Amino acid sequence: MRVAPAVTLTETQRQLLESWARARSLPARQVERARIVLLAAAGWQNRQIAAELGISAQKVSRWRTRFLAQGLAGLEKDAPRPGRTPAISAETVARVIQMTTQQKPANATHWSTRKLAAAVGISEASVRRIWRAHGLKPHRLESFKLSQDPQFAEKLEAIVGLYLNPPEHALVLCCDEKSQIQALDRTQPGLPLKPGRAGTMTHDYKRNGTATLFAALNALDGTVISLCQQRHRHQEWIRFLRLVDEATPPGQELHLIVDNYATHKHPKVQRWLKRHPRFHMHFTPTSASWLNMVERFFRDLTQHRLKRGVFRDVEELIRAIDEYVDRHNEHPKPFIWTASAQDILEKVKRARKSLDVEPR
Repeated sequence: MRVAPAVTLTETQRQLLESWARARSLPARQVERARIVLLAAAGWQNRQIAAELGISAQKVSRWRTRFLAQGLAGLEKDAPRPGRTPAISAETVARVIQMTTQQKPANATHWSTRKLAAAVGISEASVRRIWRAHGLKPHRLESFKLSQDPQFAEKLEAIVGLYLNPPEHALVLCCDEKSQIQALDRTQPGLPLKPGRAGTMTHDYKRNGTATLFAALNALDGTVISLCQQRHRHQEWIRFLRLVDEATPPGQELHLIVDNYATHKHPKVQRWLKRHPRFHMHFTPTSASWLNMVERFFRDLTQHRLKRGVFRDVEELIRAIDEYVDRHNEHPKPFIWTASAQDILEKVKRARKSLDVEPR
């Protein structure tokens, strides 16, 4: 009779294998392998172990041999397997990626799955799988613009510094206006959402006037000071600054982050600020309004309340905005800024290098 090679264990190996064999949280295959080796060390032959554990003798032989060659490490993971030969070759995958990123179809600005599948000679589903695996989305286009402000770095560091390390005994307020908010009414009533059907809304609408929302987001706690006006001239901006002055603790320094809109720099605004020295203005770089965190609040307002809203007049629109701000202030949640100025500058440098754009 053929005799299997003997297995000898050290005391450390035996204790570890016994703990594996009793374990309930380890993978079942690892527990089974530990039992195979323990029985083999006790002098059992492969057929006896196979009968005891209800497995094949070939499997017992394989793990006995693996342990003798690799020790305990050989029992913890399977050997690499070749797997099935891919139906689509690596050359075809590379060609799909190359055509998607560097070429365009003759009669379109970007590839669709069907057009690319026909050009390469594979199925549409295969193209979709390749795109998904490599994070390619040709149907999507994101907008951007690099700031050409010659003082971009200085302004960036000042504003990010206010977010990450705000001055003591002072408030950082992100201020801006959302202008030309339209009070839109639909020409026909929509149908409500129900199982199997999305809600509906007519594509055409009635314009019932516009309003402008002035808002100051407290970077510390997320509360918002707001004022709705019909227009957004320097007169309305000064009126909003007076509201901010009244709504904040007197004597506390106020650091306002604003964009470069001409209203914010009007001579009358400058004179008003001189009479109120606790106001400190910090202007974002040109084409960099994304640095102002109040834009996040405006986005949420648009998505959650305005985009699908129906307003029969401006007064109804203003009431809806005021109600949204009041609900927001009941449970405010600040927007946490995490990116450092250095990280942003590095991304801007890479973008300029890729686009071959130099700052003015």
